[in-house]
Amino acid sequence: MGERWALLVIRELMMGPRRFGDLRGDLCGVSANVLTQRLEGLEASGIVRRRKLPPPASVQVYELTDWGYEIEPIFMVLGGWAARSPRHDPTLPISGVSMMLSFKTMFDARRAGKSEMTLGFVMDDDRFIVKIRRGALKARRGEIENCDVIVHAVPPNVAAAVYGKVPPSVLEAAGEMRLEGDAAVFERFIDFFHLPEKAVA
Repeated sequence: MGERWALLVIRELMMGPRRFGDLRGDLCGVSANVLTQRLEGLEASGIVRRRKLPPPASVQVYELTDWGYEIEPIFMVLGGWAARSPRHDPTLPISGVSMMLSFKTMFDARRAGKSEMTLGFVMDDDRFIVKIRRGALKARRGEIENCDVIVHAVPPNVAAAVYGKVPPSVLEAAGEMRLEGDAAVFERFIDFFHLPEKAVA
């Protein structure tokens, strides 16, 4: 776990299986050789496994084992702690998986109350579904269907709306976001997330 990139590889697998090329694309700066070494090490440790998707995909993917998924609470604690950094900049590049994990970390069930909603997020080639039911938030990678609203935007622009509180209408006018469905649902969703106060340096 102390190897460089190991935790970031695990993070990118939190929402489901990924192809090697997808992992490398979302882990800016990692070389193919280093990524191969990290995946092999995590596989040897029982945290990651390889499998081949059935036809018509027939491609090899990497995914977390059941034990590997048990680390998720640690990522949530680390994420909440990092967000309090005086130097935390929510406008920096972020992956779709990191965006989904941030939703799980920063979700305020008290603000959500009895709200029930299903949102789809289309971020480049990634598709995610976020459901809020009975004061709990669940997020997963998957096909978008039966959503109240679908948000089309790159992760930094989603972060700008959710955490920077930039009105979605402003992002839409600038061509940086497109909402499909009930825009009011996304506007309510945004109110369920607020960054914590900064730590005193």
